[in-house]
Amino acid sequence: MTNSTDASNNSPLGDEGKTLLLVRHAKSSWEIGTLTDFERPLNDRGIKDAPAMAKRLKSQNLHIDAFVSSPAKRAKKTAEFFADVYLQKNDAIIFISKLYHADTNAFFDVISNLDDSLNAVAVFSHNSGITEFANLLTDTVKVDNIPTCGIFAVKINTSKWADFKKAKKEFLFFDYPKNL
Repeated sequence: MTNSTDASNNSPLGDEGKTLLLVRHAKSSWEIGTLTDFERPLNDRGIKDAPAMAKRLKSQNLHIDAFVSSPAKRAKKTAEFFADVYLQKNDAIIFISKLYHADTNAFFDVISNLDDSLNAVAVFSHNSGITEFANLLTDTVKVDNIPTCGIFAVKINTSKWADFKKAKKEFLFFDYPKNL
């Protein structure tokens, strides 16, 4: 994982700004044809990848203050795996219906309304919206696709989430399960 860190506190930000981690849900199953899209669970690869990616993220000494997720089963379970690795209770995950197949406006709205006491937030959602949104955040890095359980991270130079849309953003890293 490519990451710029401040040696004084092992944080990619130092003491200023916010960190946003966009996490696409882990690989889901299509085996049960009677389930709705919303109800689709993770498949075996997703069940393996989600905790592995959470552990990779945690190994970078990146603290997460909040886990915000689409309530769809596959996004919810991915967020739960990350929360478990970060020793957070699953009931601490914030579920926001707007993140289910969110478009870029929904992402901006959800993020702009986060509590300012949260400095690092992981948002779990779906493609194609999550990739489209990530590509709006910086001029320096564009991705063709955030793969399942991929993480796209940016630093935001603001102390208020309400200023997120207009605030300067800096690419931190892009990581995904097959990036070993």
